[in-house]
Amino acid sequence: MFEIACNKPLWRDGAASGAGGAPPAFACDAVRTPPTALVTGSEHTAAQRRAMPRERLRESGPSALSDLELVVLVLGSGLRGHNVFDVARSLLAHFGSLRAMLDAQREEFEGLRGIGPAKASKLVAVLELARRALAEQLEDKPLIDSPGAVEDYLRLLIGGRGYEVFVCLFLDVRHRLIRTEESTRGSLTRMAVYPREIVRRALMLNAASLIVAHNHPSGAVQPSASDRRLTRVLRETLALVEVQLVDHLIIGTQETFSFAQHGLD
Repeated sequence: MFEIACNKPLWRDGAASGAGGAPPAFACDAVRTPPTALVTGSEHTAAQRRAMPRERLRESGPSALSDLELVVLVLGSGLRGHNVFDVARSLLAHFGSLRAMLDAQREEFEGLRGIGPAKASKLVAVLELARRALAEQLEDKPLIDSPGAVEDYLRLLIGGRGYEVFVCLFLDVRHRLIRTEESTRGSLTRMAVYPREIVRRALMLNAASLIVAHNHPSGAVQPSASDRRLTRVLRETLALVEVQLVDHLIIGTQETFSFAQHGLD
């Protein structure tokens, strides 16, 4: 690598001017940059690349990245006047955790600093992709043999909601997933569930069995008296049309309660 350097006037034999009173002569010499400067610049550039999330992901894999760096990668860039790292940092601070941010609905991103419609759509799409990937796994195996996968799927689906949601997993004769449907949603503490509608959907989908679940936004998973009564009514009503209630799960943010493991009562 070479740099072009323009030197000061060349003074010949102590004269202040060239021959015949000509102005002082100037010379531009080709000067080689010292090797140490080359190495330093190269190392600095490499360090910068390693500091960037995309380069760190290539070199070390996604598990090496922090939550902040992963959010930066999803966002891709900031907006005018908003650095992408600052935007990602403010998002995590606003929602309190990565999980809460990914559980947010699209409208919850409106008005947040540095988040436009395109970036809000990206963030919502990330969780939906994860949900669908888990759903595909459930379709390939009997759910009765994969209770852990079912719980993971349901935690991702409804565990972070700020209101109660009741969902049904309709299964075929081999206990493989036919479809997941949200039957109803309520408030922070109350929700109305209609067993007759659930039975009707089971018959329409030709389901042989069913797993139902609802979340407790408070995080506690111990069933209430109404939870137990609903489980009993659902089991008896579905049995009238020869559809088995495999389990009723209560989903918290960290824990899960299974009625099947506690006698389904």
